[in-house]
Amino acid sequence: MPVEMNAKSTTANTNPSVKKRVFSGIQPSGNLHLGNYLGALRNWVQTQSEYDNIFCIVDLHAITLPVDPKELHNDIRQLAALYIACGLDPQRCKLFVQSHVHEHAEASWVMCCFTPMGWLNRMTQFKTKAGENTESVGTGLYCYPVLMACDILLYQTHYVPVGDDQRQHIELTRDLAQRFNALYGQQVFTIPEAQIRTVGARVMALDDPTNKMSKTDPNPNSRINMLDDAQTIKRKIARAATDSMRLVTFDATRPGITNLLTIYQALTGQSQETIEEEFAGKGYGEFKAALTDHLVATLAPIQKRYHELMDDQRVLEGILKQGAEQARPIAAATLQHVKEVIGLG
Repeated sequence: MPVEMNAKSTTANTNPSVKKRVFSGIQPSGNLHLGNYLGALRNWVQTQSEYDNIFCIVDLHAITLPVDPKELHNDIRQLAALYIACGLDPQRCKLFVQSHVHEHAEASWVMCCFTPMGWLNRMTQFKTKAGENTESVGTGLYCYPVLMACDILLYQTHYVPVGDDQRQHIELTRDLAQRFNALYGQQVFTIPEAQIRTVGARVMALDDPTNKMSKTDPNPNSRINMLDDAQTIKRKIARAATDSMRLVTFDATRPGITNLLTIYQALTGQSQETIEEEFAGKGYGEFKAALTDHLVATLAPIQKRYHELMDDQRVLEGILKQGAEQARPIAAATLQHVKEVIGLG
């Protein structure tokens, strides 16, 4: 459970009547895809009334690897428009761009000074992204987990909705918060918990269902992008990997059809038994056609709203400015407390 503040502290939320705080973010790189929507965004939308929500476009994370400046600027706005088009309500959550709140970068340096190198050496993402270029890649990629931890800790976050592959990052965040609190004998940071969904939380690639659907996959047919049109969706689903058995049933030993069924279940909200009954005696063609229909029906209104927002950049920039103005005082209060505790200023 989140750690409560002692009498000396003023940053953590101890009022039981106040909603628990949720923080999460997505990098503005590549195309937002169905896995991002079913595993994260849709659940954020559904729980907007339950929590005090802070959602961030983590653009500082996007520069850990080389990126075209114009492309990055546009990707940030596209992601913000998709956030809102998917149902995030700026009146019920704080939606902003990470670099618009400078406390993220400042806190990251401070916490880097308190992070043992051995802890970062154990993080798997650096090895995966750096590959054979560990000697030439930017230091930011190595320190990426500390910035991610600060994103969370600055807002005294209680819950972080993430995929299972991000569990290690949340554990590091918890370890850093606990270590800092212990070093100074104060509960400066709330200890966050990971929120990991079960249904639809891990959507796999269409071409290789043993790998997670990814926006960085070089094969565009591996994913359904949120802005794919109906014909593109139909083509990708038709080509999606299945097997030779032709039975439309959930079966962990048959990852292809099970992945498509998992997507269908996430879109319809039906039980596994109901879905299997619906397609009993039917082949993959009928099932894929039904899945395509549900995908198109789900994405069409999102795409319509997205294009409306992209056509009115003034409104979009106003929403992002408002979100940063709402988030900054929270982050500033936490950072000021940290600086006072360690003697800065």
